[in-house]
Amino acid sequence: MFASSLLANYCTELHDGQAQKVDKFLHHLQLSDETLMDVSIRFRREMDKGLCRDTNPTAAVKMLPTFVRSTPDGTEQGEFLALDLGGTYFRVLLVKVMANGKQEVEMENQIYAIPEHLMKGNGSELFDHIADCLSNFLEKMGIKDKKLPLGFTFSFPCQQTKLDESQRLIYTSVLVSWTKGFKSSGVEGKDVVSLLRKSIKKRGDFDIDIVAVINDTVGAMMTCGYDDHHCEIGLIVGTGTNACYMEQMRNLDLLDGDEGRMCVNTEWGAFGDDGALEDLRTDIDREIDAGSLNPGRQLFEKMISGMYMGELVRLILVRMAKEQLLFQGKTTVELLTTGSFNTRYIYAIENDKDEEGLTSAEKVLRGLGLDPSVEDCITTQRVCQIVSTRAAHLCAATLAAVLRQIRDNKAAEKLRTTIGVDGSVYKNHPEFHRRLQKMVRRLVPDCDVRFLQSQDGSGKGAAMVTAVAHRLAAQHLERQRILDTLRFSREQLLEVKKRMSEEMVRGLSKQTHEQASVKMLPTYVRSTPDGTEHGDFLALDLGGSSFRVLLVRVRSGKRHNVDMHQKIYSIPQETMQGTGEELFSHIVDCIADFLEYMGMRGASLPLGFTFSFPCHQSKLDQGILLKWTKGFKASGCEGQDVVTLLKDAVYRRQEFDLNFVAVVNDTVGTMMTCGYEDPECEVGLIVGTGTNACYMEEIHNIELVEGDGGRMCVNMEWGAFGDNGELDDFCTQFDHVVDDCSNNPGKQRYEKMISGMYLGEIVRNVLIDFTTKGLLFRGKLSERLKTHGIFETKFLSQIEKDRLAMRQVRSILQHLGLTTSTCDDSVLVKEVCSVVARRAAQLCGAGLAAVVDKMRQNRNLNQLSITVGVDGTLYKTHPHFSSIMQETLQDLAPQCQVTFHKSEDGSGKGAALITAVACRIKSGGQH
Repeated sequence: MFASSLLANYCTELHDGQAQKVDKFLHHLQLSDETLMDVSIRFRREMDKGLCRDTNPTAAVKMLPTFVRSTPDGTEQGEFLALDLGGTYFRVLLVKVMANGKQEVEMENQIYAIPEHLMKGNGSELFDHIADCLSNFLEKMGIKDKKLPLGFTFSFPCQQTKLDESQRLIYTSVLVSWTKGFKSSGVEGKDVVSLLRKSIKKRGDFDIDIVAVINDTVGAMMTCGYDDHHCEIGLIVGTGTNACYMEQMRNLDLLDGDEGRMCVNTEWGAFGDDGALEDLRTDIDREIDAGSLNPGRQLFEKMISGMYMGELVRLILVRMAKEQLLFQGKTTVELLTTGSFNTRYIYAIENDKDEEGLTSAEKVLRGLGLDPSVEDCITTQRVCQIVSTRAAHLCAATLAAVLRQIRDNKAAEKLRTTIGVDGSVYKNHPEFHRRLQKMVRRLVPDCDVRFLQSQDGSGKGAAMVTAVAHRLAAQHLERQRILDTLRFSREQLLEVKKRMSEEMVRGLSKQTHEQASVKMLPTYVRSTPDGTEHGDFLALDLGGSSFRVLLVRVRSGKRHNVDMHQKIYSIPQETMQGTGEELFSHIVDCIADFLEYMGMRGASLPLGFTFSFPCHQSKLDQGILLKWTKGFKASGCEGQDVVTLLKDAVYRRQEFDLNFVAVVNDTVGTMMTCGYEDPECEVGLIVGTGTNACYMEEIHNIELVEGDGGRMCVNMEWGAFGDNGELDDFCTQFDHVVDDCSNNPGKQRYEKMISGMYLGEIVRNVLIDFTTKGLLFRGKLSERLKTHGIFETKFLSQIEKDRLAMRQVRSILQHLGLTTSTCDDSVLVKEVCSVVARRAAQLCGAGLAAVVDKMRQNRNLNQLSITVGVDGTLYKTHPHFSSIMQETLQDLAPQCQVTFHKSEDGSGKGAALITAVACRIKSGGQH
């Protein structure tokens, strides 16, 4: 043994010189930052190839989907079994997860050996042995009669497929290839779950529920994810090396679906198997590969992992001895023996304190039959440093590629994330973790990375995956139970259509009109445009918190067209809910401003008034307001003629006069606007802030109107369908909450299930219910989400856009104060939006089916071909509303061929066209 003083003297003088000699000899093993960045770029390309369906079959880095779609959220609980197979020993564990707020896990485990003849023998015998050990463990624990869920850590490359009905739990896992010295026959290409089940069934003395198959990398991520919710990467650097991370589903070409995330097992040990690292591999690397059990495979792993690190050092020492650079050119049988330089020797030789490291080097070398000098010990230490540093830096380069992928997925300027790490090299080597972390930060300075050492990732991790799978399955069932109350069967939609048809008949009948919820109001519009209309007309459009005044110039002839000028005016909240006199005086003030603006002061033009509230009409230029809707509450208006109220306000101002020709609502205006371009348009539909429909009914069916010849447009006011209880058995708890909190409880029930004013509120109440039940946002309810009206209906349209990335959904949720929402939360919010919007579109389609079927029956036709003019923000902006509504209509009214025509400004232009038609008819001497 060298004396410490001697070592100190020699080390100071010799270390630099020896290091220079070794560095020169091993310069090809020392990689610059530029080279490492290039390796990172190459690996990112390999990741892309593995993710793409077309290039995956030939990709070296397989990027295997694991079907693990969520990390722990701390609410998991229960008893779980775990099997951990990844080397010459395997473990069986009983893991108890407590949801007591402290995130505690208790574990009992037993280690069992795998004899070498089973590792390289018959596969069925290997799985029989595992089943025997499992039975032994269950008996020792006294739980053989329990059927517990089991997670299986199987740390070999597997292709995982098939899910159970909850879309969460894996139940097949096909082995791609053995690694780590295993060669059991009849297993590659087979489902390891089936093989294990077969062996368990053969024994017949116990049963288990195999829930998930994972590898140790996923286990490391899940174990650390239980302690740190930012953990989305797993890394193993031990006997082998691998990494996994949470990838966006939209990037996984191998699977259907583009929502949410899934853990991808990169199997990065095979990086370079296609020649991508050939220029960086040395003669030593090639010699290691040639002498391995799997030549040409797992080439990256052979440059990094603990299985090969010691052997790399041994081969370098042999070469240096042959070059007379070590041991005075002498070798020994032990040094020349494959595997004699164990990787754990490197840990001791690279001890933080040089003195202890050199002492360890001497001890190891003497154990190999050598008689080393101080120079030999220093050189051996330097060789170990170079080999382990290259391993750490290569690992950092590939990890940097994974970090960039996640950062780009999130479109984040700076990524904050946690990496769960396991493996003997990372844990036991004194410097590996520091070198790895330092290089990662150099390669990706825009990523704030925390490295969290996994505590028993391969055992506890398998149990955590199983626990998460069970939590997700239970939550999935509960969420679907709630959402099913918002889903309609075909039979239910047919029932809605039938009830709407019955209410339409009741509304048209003089005897039942008063009691009917669907009022079927005559509009006295008896004709649609024929293209000969001509002249200048004023139009007023009142239907919300703002209103418009328009000048509409209609030109007839071959190229008939409509030219419009308009100005928008707001109505203050206090005016909407003040007196009727104040409201109509405000409207007249705005008309005066518009006439001044257009240079038409004192002009008297025919005027059409779009008044989008329920009115009773006995003639075209009169409208008795039945009730306010849409937040209006101006007093002294209900039961009054709105034209008279407007005339009175004009008279009070005494500045100009108006020629009132027609009062219409926006639905009739929509039908007329589309009818100007398509003569077959005889139905108007609005799906916006509110919803309503109108259509051309046979006059002999409208008992409130005298006469029986021709047709008249009927304003259905169908938003009130259900006010007599027709929809009670279809209303959910969420509909009742929305109705109770509205300005008009018990009124407009159909509208509250369909229109833009209410859909956001329905979604908000579903999200609150999910959150209070712990099914969303980790059970944490934000104060903003409790705010009435905060979830605007426009968010539904934005969230449901097909290619909207989950990060954009999350930005909407953050606007709602949900700053800690996860990708899983975004997927669930999107599902809620989809279910609520789909129900609205189907209900609208069912109502429309009743309308067009009645028109077909009125005309005694087997087939009806008709056009529906549509307007409204929800119809126009929601990505799926129109298609779902049309599919429903086609299904429920198959004998009607319906074309949809989007209206361009039905409420403004439509009012002017009705006025133009009325003027045309009047000038022609018709009634």
